Amino acid sequence: MKILKGLLLLIVGIIILALIVALFVKKEYVVEREVVIEQPRDTVYNYIKYLRNQDNFSKWANMDPEMKKEYRGIDGTVGFVSAWDSKDGGVGKGEQEIIKLQDGARIDTELRFLKPMESTSYSYMATEDYQGIYTKVKWNFNGKMNYPMNLMILVMNMEQMIGNDLQTGLNNLKVILENKK
Repeated sequence: MKILKGLLLLIVGIIILALIVALFVKKEYVVEREVVIEQPRDTVYNYIKYLRNQDNFSKWANMDPEMKKEYRGIDGTVGFVSAWDSKDGGVGKGEQEIIKLQDGARIDTELRFLKPMESTSYSYMATEDYQGIYTKVKWNFNGKMNYPMNLMILVMNMEQMIGNDLQTGLNNLKVILENKK
């Protein structure tokens, strides 16, 4: 009985300690990757502003070939929504909406994840001229984890986990666009 009581006190103590630590852990995360593509900026921007094209280069869009997809609105315009629903827990269910466009330069989106865990994140892809004939593309993913879920930032390497997926997508984008020459 004493062992059980001691074990219970230890578990409660660990939980309390974790909740105290979570008070001091940052809640925001930002991950960004970039790639240089041998194409003019207009060509690159006019490809990435269409969310449906992410199906061709995004690692996440290709993780489940059986994923159900739904599109609402006019692609390439503010308000367009690309939704997905997958039985694969790594993909889950959610939607991405274009919330802002800076013509020729940037597309901002809001990502609403519904399953396996509800959260909202933001993303943008920005293009800039680079050494005359090239375009630099930056892909940024950022969000917030509220207390006490922000403890996950300590155990999940967001920079590596999300960053590797962003870089894979950018590398795929580079191959697609450079083969369009």
